[in-house]
Amino acid sequence: MTHTITAMMDSSPAEVAVDRQLLAECIQACLECAQTCTACADACLSEESVADLRHCIRTDLDCADICETTGRVLSRHTAPDVAILRAVLEACARACKSCGDECAQHAEMHEHCRICAEACRRCEEACNNLLAAL
Repeated sequence: MTHTITAMMDSSPAEVAVDRQLLAECIQACLECAQTCTACADACLSEESVADLRHCIRTDLDCADICETTGRVLSRHTAPDVAILRAVLEACARACKSCGDECAQHAEMHEHCRICAEACRRCEEACNNLLAAL
């Protein structure tokens, strides 16, 4: 997917004013995390102990929405507002930390939560790396 993201950046007439590799990695991490969190929430709904996973489901869905939005905002290169980029990256990193922490609590019992926690950690790191480069 990074190849396609990079190809789209390269094809845009707008200047990309940040490290393209960090940007592509962050967009990919955001989109992957959104999908993983959505799938984890769905898997949690299928568990026998669904009531015990209520908070996990909520953090999964919140994180998925924030990651998807962040990936879309980062994909727009025409006249970006750096303050908005910073705000969405900070929100995404915070959501990923919260969701990663929550899923990690269930990781030993539910494989989908382990996978989700890992995706959240990668996305949090990618957002923080891009923030440092802005």
